Parts: sequence; C-alpha cells; structure tokens
Amino acid sequence: MKPRDVRLDTYDRKSFDRGRPRWIEALWLVVECLLVSSPLPGAAHRRWLLRLFGARIGNGVDIKPRVRVKFPWKLTVGDDSWIGEGVWIDNLADVKIGSHCCISQAAYLCTGSHDWSKPSFDLITAPINIEDESWICARSIVGPGVATGEGSVLALGSVATRDLASWSIYSGVPAVRIKTRSALAKEADHS
Repeated sequence: MKPRDVRLDTYDRKSFDRGRPRWIEALWLVVECLLVSSPLPGAAHRRWLLRLFGARIGNGVDIKPRVRVKFPWKLTVGDDSWIGEGVWIDNLADVKIGSHCCISQAAYLCTGSHDWSKPSFDLITAPINIEDESWICARSIVGPGVATGEGSVLALGSVATRDLASWSIYSGVPAVRIKTRSALAKEADHS
C-alpha cells in the first residue's frame, strides 16, 4: 500500500491573517457579487465600493465589469490605471498596482499557493507588486511574490513566476524575456 503523501485533514487555516473580521469579509462577498463583479457598466461605483472596504484606489482608475477582488483591504492601485473585464485579483497577500498600468481582460493575479512538499499542504502567500506603466496582457497570470519592473509587459496568456525586468517584454509559460522596450518608445508614450 502506498503511504499517504498529502494529508489535507491536517491543513491548518489558523495562521492565515485575513486582514478583517469574518463578518466584514462576508459583507464584502455580497457587495462584490451584486455590484462590483456585476455586468453593470461604469467604474465610479466600483472605485467607491472598493475604497469603502479599504482598498487604496488612485484618481482616474477605470475598473471594468466582472472584476473580482478577494480582499479589497489588501489592494493598492495608483492613478490612471485600468483593470479590465474579468480580472481576478486573488489577493491573500498585498497586491500593489502602480500608476498608468493596464491589467487586461481575464488576467489573474494570484498571491497564494500551497507547499506541495508538506503532507499538510500548507498555505504560502507572497505579495505582488506591479510597477508603474506595466501591462499585464489578457489571460496572463502573475504568481505569488512576483514584481514587475517599471514599463514591463507580460504578453497574452503568459505566466510570470519570477520578477520581470523594467522596460522588457516577457512571453510564454513560464514567461521569458523576449524583447526590450526601447527608450524611444518610452519617450513617444510621454509626448
């Protein structure tokens, strides 16, 4: 008989800090389901509700329909950033999105995983930091502990499991650096 490698009955949730009492989390789940991740157009009500629950949202942030945020109190978004339709911010740890960033449709920002080497399958969390002027393209995934350098791009459907260098374009699963964004392109973007 094979020994048991995974013992989910020994998993311990007590060490995880949710950041707010359970009743606030339950209230957020209702508000998110009915108003934030709804197909209703407009971003103002989404910004207001996220701020009401503790998110730090900058000026001019556009949040499209069907966006999901696990814990708004663990979210910071800089000025003039876009969060596209269907984005899931699964922020068991802090997620910081800088200014002038684009998080495109159905991107997944995941701050949690499990330790497969332990029978108890312990939870592992690490923050995500997306620097100013970065673009996380549609259906891309950013994993726990990843930082994207300023102006970096994660191409369509790619998976970032390691940090991305500034002004570089990454593609693939796992994402690898394929190109450098030129300084000339950066200057043109600001003129």
